[in-house]
Amino acid sequence: MSDTAAVSMEFHPQPQAGTPTPWAFPAPERGSLPNGLTVLRCHRPGQQVVAVEVFLAAPLEAEPEGLDGVSTIMARALSEGTDKHSAEEFAAELERCGATLDAFADHPGVRVSLEVPVSRLHKALGLLADALRAPAFADGEIERLVANRLDEIPHETANPSRRAAKQLSKELFPATSRMSRPRQGTEETVGRIDAAAVKGFYAAHVRPATATAVVVGDLEGTDLDAVLADTLGAWKGDSAEPRPVPPVVADDTGRVVIVDRPGAVQTQLLIGRIGPDRHDRVWSAQVLGTYCLGGTLTSRLDRVLREEKGYTYGVRAFGQVLRSAPDGTGASMLAISGSVDTESTGPALEDLWKVLRTLAAEGLTDAERDVAVQNLVGVAPLKYETAAAVAGTLADQVEQHLPDDFQAQLYARLAETGTVEATAAVVSAFPEDRLVTVLVGDASQIEEPVRALGIGEVKVVSG
Repeated sequence: MSDTAAVSMEFHPQPQAGTPTPWAFPAPERGSLPNGLTVLRCHRPGQQVVAVEVFLAAPLEAEPEGLDGVSTIMARALSEGTDKHSAEEFAAELERCGATLDAFADHPGVRVSLEVPVSRLHKALGLLADALRAPAFADGEIERLVANRLDEIPHETANPSRRAAKQLSKELFPATSRMSRPRQGTEETVGRIDAAAVKGFYAAHVRPATATAVVVGDLEGTDLDAVLADTLGAWKGDSAEPRPVPPVVADDTGRVVIVDRPGAVQTQLLIGRIGPDRHDRVWSAQVLGTYCLGGTLTSRLDRVLREEKGYTYGVRAFGQVLRSAPDGTGASMLAISGSVDTESTGPALEDLWKVLRTLAAEGLTDAERDVAVQNLVGVAPLKYETAAAVAGTLADQVEQHLPDDFQAQLYARLAETGTVEATAAVVSAFPEDRLVTVLVGDASQIEEPVRALGIGEVKVVSG
């Protein structure tokens, strides 16, 4: 380019930032179909990929005795053929729609997730309706899914974080509680599952009257009422009384359990206890305080254990709802998770407990609180850019018996929560003497240093 051309080049004015517009979590429109299916719809302009979440009230605690994992096999089998299509044909039809279909089982029930371009919504919802209305549950497909699940279990046991989670549940809950046992079953229970067991569980617990469908996306120009009536509306089933919800019983007496892995060069840490569900008024303050403790790279735990001491690549504190109930009798898991090298296990735990004690004695700072609010509330519009993210959160609210505006109200409460309130909530969530500590590592190297800390009775179990 010549000097003359460069001189004559015209530069456009720099774009100026516009006025920010207020954001709130999307509000759904609630309705129902004649078959009893509850429907939440949410129009999101520009979201040409529609997300559908279906919640089925088939909780893990409803699984027959000795058949832990049958709900997982049932969930996986929903996409393995119907009365109209074989498993291969069903997969091909989904692919022609450009759709994905997934399902999983958890304590509250089964979730089925569909994503599809809005132009193919009618066809894909028809396939989803067929999967819910008349799944084939063919003997061969169930046998294959059971074999696959049996292959997964040894790999999960070998994974330190999964092994720690399994042990923590076993420690916290009585053996009679479904929460004490692996969500997807054990080798013994999964090995008993056959097509008859899957069909029996489906017949007993899957029906439109106890299900909810969430539809999120750009619905402009789509007659969703007609589409739903022609697809999910064709799903028939009897009504059912709500299942009684047994109280959650747990023992979080402070203690340490070492899952022995001879020769391990790292120790997996999982420190937890039971807390309230999201109906409790302390939830928003607990979310804020827990984020300050271990929700990000700038949190207290990371600042000490990662940045100052170099024990770990990261430690996180979090709260995860296990089961929710309108009367507040549900429960969440409050936990701290991370890994350290074997030699640093004792010092890392000592410093972790120092962080908790200092937090209880001195509280959070206003600066910590302000950063947490900015991170949690400020990034929410980005977090919910996709239809799938919105649909997933709305479905979470459904399965946790929360009002449709819960998430929107949560962000408002987070912004209003003060430093003192957040401190009180996180100190109450993680009291130093009421934490069950699970360590997956080499017991010969870590047992004595851990005993010397005096953070609870120590026992060693095989890995």
